[in-house]
Amino acid sequence: MSPEARSLIAPYLIEDGGLAVDNPASGAIIARVRDYAPGEVDGLVAAADRARPAWANRTAKDRAGILLKWKNLMMAHQDALASLATAECGKPLAEAKGEVAYAASFLEWFAEEGKRAYGDIVPTHAPGKRVLVLKQPVGVTAAITPWNFPLAMITRKAGPALAAGCPMIVKPAEATPLSALALEALAREAGVPDDIFRVAPTTDPAGVGQAMCRNATIRKLSFTGSTRVGKILIAQSAETVKRVSMELGGNAPFIVFDDADVDAAIEGALASKYRNAGQTCVCANRFLVQDGVHDEFVEKFSARISALKVGDGAEAGVEIGPLINAAGVEKVAELVDAALAQGAKTVVGGAKHEAGENFYQPTLVTGVTPDMRIVREEIFGPVSPIVRFKDDDEAVAIANDTPFGLAAYFYARDAARIWRIMESLEYGMVGINEGIISTESAPFGGVKESGVGREGSRYGIDEYLEIKYALLGGLG
Repeated sequence: MSPEARSLIAPYLIEDGGLAVDNPASGAIIARVRDYAPGEVDGLVAAADRARPAWANRTAKDRAGILLKWKNLMMAHQDALASLATAECGKPLAEAKGEVAYAASFLEWFAEEGKRAYGDIVPTHAPGKRVLVLKQPVGVTAAITPWNFPLAMITRKAGPALAAGCPMIVKPAEATPLSALALEALAREAGVPDDIFRVAPTTDPAGVGQAMCRNATIRKLSFTGSTRVGKILIAQSAETVKRVSMELGGNAPFIVFDDADVDAAIEGALASKYRNAGQTCVCANRFLVQDGVHDEFVEKFSARISALKVGDGAEAGVEIGPLINAAGVEKVAELVDAALAQGAKTVVGGAKHEAGENFYQPTLVTGVTPDMRIVREEIFGPVSPIVRFKDDDEAVAIANDTPFGLAAYFYARDAARIWRIMESLEYGMVGINEGIISTESAPFGGVKESGVGREGSRYGIDEYLEIKYALLGGLG
């Protein structure tokens, strides 16, 4: 990481013990930070609850000003934050800089949305009475965030929480605590009170997660991660009837119809699939390509995949960095090998990459069928399995045949087909002739086992607000 990046997190670094942070490209330990035990969570929560009334009683405009200062500090330290993200999660530096801007955008967006958390005056049901509806902060909140977007997945949760008047305690992924701690340092500089935004790295994620769920003072939990873990957290949160928002696993189809602009589809496919080496919850997981354009798509797509530069994300020009760890590589290799054993064929790649232990070759596999594990499971790696289909009904049936429903993509030109397919896909988000759909101004979230709730947009702040009905009588 850069000297500026290390300076930003210097107050959090320790010499021995604690949580060790590895660089996935080299495997070297790059830092150690303090880790929090499950038993320490209650103390953080109690401090947040004591600080909560003063924060909630500030005007929305006052809180907005602080969030905007935080956003501006992020952008002033964009290079340092990007260096941290690349060092601990491996994504190419250009992608990491883009993530910093994306993360900062949530602070700006919710700084403004906090001033628009409007209530209502409802037409009365009786003379002399008035029906009022207020929106008030839900209380102390907690977030459990993933390693693949170590900055944006925090601000997408903390932005609306703080804007609404709620404190937030964040447990970052064990692999990427440095970006989170840098955000905490900048939050302090911006004027966020110490106990209103706290980051708690840990070597016991299950224990800390359970402590968060079972603490009755925490009234809202937001989680981004696997469906398996999300289900555990939902069950544990039920003990205190906590509000939850869950952004869970995906299995995104990327459908190319025979009337598509194939060249545009390839650009969208590259952006969707190979960003962060395929380690995003919304990236294309399986490609469904219609008979009429199948061969052209495979030929052009494989040529572009073959040209992708693989290496340490900190090196100039690198487009594909490492996977987060050896277990991630083994999972990808297992899925590819299983598909090949069932008759699929590799056109590009199909093996571990010589760049290092955590690298896998950008890969394209054809002859894939819908029953293969590589289609049924989330790959989370730089692999594109291609399934050939005949007509619209078959494409929709294959696309919807999954318990997941986070994101879907398709390319087509016919207006009637576009509307029909868009409405038929059972997903919370659909990209039509676009491979990148994330933006702070749109509601992000899934259906089915991909989660509950929405982040971003005007809907995102509602996750941190309670609706209170007040009946005012005696007026006439």
